[in-house]
Amino acid sequence: MKKLGLATALVLAMTGAHAYQFEVQGQSEFLDTTVNDKNFTGAAQGTFFLKDVDTSKGPLAEAAFLNQASNVSAAYSFAKHDGDEVVTSKTQSFGAKGEAYIPTPYLPVYTSASYSHTQTKVDGEKDNGDRYALEVGTLLAPNFLVAVGYTSIADQFALDANSVLSQGIVKSFGEAATIGEDQDAITARTKYVGNIDGTNMAVGFEADLVYGDTTAYQLKTDVYVTPKLSVGASYAEVSASKNPANDNFSPIKSAWGANVNYFITPAVAVGASYLNANAVNADLDTQTVGVNAKFRF
Repeated sequence: MKKLGLATALVLAMTGAHAYQFEVQGQSEFLDTTVNDKNFTGAAQGTFFLKDVDTSKGPLAEAAFLNQASNVSAAYSFAKHDGDEVVTSKTQSFGAKGEAYIPTPYLPVYTSASYSHTQTKVDGEKDNGDRYALEVGTLLAPNFLVAVGYTSIADQFALDANSVLSQGIVKSFGEAATIGEDQDAITARTKYVGNIDGTNMAVGFEADLVYGDTTAYQLKTDVYVTPKLSVGASYAEVSASKNPANDNFSPIKSAWGANVNYFITPAVAVGASYLNANAVNADLDTQTVGVNAKFRF
């Protein structure tokens, strides 16, 4: 009976179930810098939602946001960079995050807390870094989130493992370098998703700001051509570049990207992404091509 129940659940998921409580997703990026040996990265994340998420309210990709679905998640990412002209570096990060939407008589309150641990190995020397983040905000209007936060990177360099899947490895490295080692940062972001009147299309906008050792911002937009299909573009920039002698130096000055995502069924999605990042004071211009998959049940 247990096997029959599991098989039934899988069939329903594959053929168009309209609610889910678990989401598992994975991503791999082909990393090509000016000097590396064309490496691949990997990332995975699992999310549990406290209540069933209804997928009938709008774009499938934004079902959790549209439902204000509180959740907990765990994430992992891995990246390697090597070549004849560069030292070999390996980075793996582990993360956990919780998000909560709290109804009030006035406006819904949003809050999140996350932790990441990063292990780096550069030319045989190992380091460990920890990262803590808190965020609080509200939905000023339906599907319009505004939030501010505080992030602390203790001791060594530390990625936000919980966001690698959403923004890619290059932007994640740049954001961590923007904050710096043993530093605190203030963050701010907005997000909006809305239907286009008279159609089954929708549009989404996101803006992020990080104020740490330097300042960085990111803009992102997605057009949901149908509830299943979306195309998007993004741009990110760091306000200042540092001296390469500084341990926190990140040569990436700006980056632009594009992505496409498609839900084969309401429970299964695939996607692809491209990023082009420009470096300064270093021969490290970077391109990435990523593929991803998502499964809900």
